[in-house]
Amino acid sequence: MVSAIKQADRASARVPSGAAPAPLRRLTILGATGSIGGSCAQVIAAAPGKFSVVSVAGGRDGAALARRAIELKAEFAAVADPASYADLKSGLAGSGVEAAAGPEAVCEAALREADLVVSAIVGAAGLEPTFAAVAAGRTVALANKETLVCAGSVVMATAARAGTVLLPMDSEHNALFQAIGSRDPDTIAMMTITASGGPFRDWSADRIAAATREQALAHPNWVMGPKVTIDSAGLMNKGLELIEAHFLFGLPPDRLDVVVHPQSIVHGMIAFADGSLIAGMASPDMRTPIAHCLAYPERIASGVSPPDLAALGRLTFERADLGRFPALGLAIDALRAGRGAPTALNAANEIAVAAFLDRRIGFGDIARLVERAVSMMEAAGELMTPGSVAQALAIHHIAGERTRSLLA
Repeated sequence: MVSAIKQADRASARVPSGAAPAPLRRLTILGATGSIGGSCAQVIAAAPGKFSVVSVAGGRDGAALARRAIELKAEFAAVADPASYADLKSGLAGSGVEAAAGPEAVCEAALREADLVVSAIVGAAGLEPTFAAVAAGRTVALANKETLVCAGSVVMATAARAGTVLLPMDSEHNALFQAIGSRDPDTIAMMTITASGGPFRDWSADRIAAATREQALAHPNWVMGPKVTIDSAGLMNKGLELIEAHFLFGLPPDRLDVVVHPQSIVHGMIAFADGSLIAGMASPDMRTPIAHCLAYPERIASGVSPPDLAALGRLTFERADLGRFPALGLAIDALRAGRGAPTALNAANEIAVAAFLDRRIGFGDIARLVERAVSMMEAAGELMTPGSVAQALAIHHIAGERTRSLLA
């Protein structure tokens, strides 16, 4: 009760008596049926009177998207797969929510008038609608790392021209964003993201290579979708996050690093030229960075308690082992190579992870398949720098075809 009184006092101090309430912040959520979309819904529900949802978009599950649209009282719902339109339409019957299907409909959802677009579609499928929002000058909360991995230079240049604000929603980049504050990026000596180490942190290389689907999906700290969870098990996700950080913050590869931090409390650290080290810390729950982005620059309750450091007792850090986790090394190589290498890496990884989830290849085959596909494209002179989203998607398509051919 005391805390409730204090909150009311603070609210009354901010809003003069008789003043009109602040208008609701209008949101679009791309990837509304995934884990990020679910966490967004929880944060929105915990902040009544703060947000309204303009549009939602999903991939293939029309019925789940309909439920989410009704839950969030959305105005428009778009499912990427036209075959799922009937389920979406049926699920929305009598709700008043407008429905549409196909990639163009997802882009339409991204372009509806909104104060903030949450980009949480997994994989390269999120590139086009996210880019549409960026080009239109929308503020974008980026939880789709592949947008920058595939077309980072194009997206960042377009954002600069359109005056688009990009808010990092991944926990690592959000921590770094908060740690930088208004400080000059030129004073940064090293920017470090952390990895939990996943379920295989203490495993031998041979044991990791032979890991089953179920073992790889058993992440010790985070609840995520299957693709991201597999990336996390092999540390490919950390490589993709390094590439994303390179474009988001404009740092060269030699000033970006990864350390393994099993407790997942420190998400990112910045070492400055004067020797200071600032760390972004939070409990391992995506509702924290989501709440930060949805309300930015204000702060709202996320439903997550801050870490109890005394109860934790200790926080540990160790170097990432590229010998046991070769996928991270491949991503670092792609970052250093630049041009179309990150785009090809992402495409090959998407195909390889899908094949593993379908039990067509082993866990150790993922990195080998990615390496072979990228090497094939390098040898064929196909890793040119994408100058547009269309060119990035073309490189992505070629890399996907090369990877499928290797699978066959």
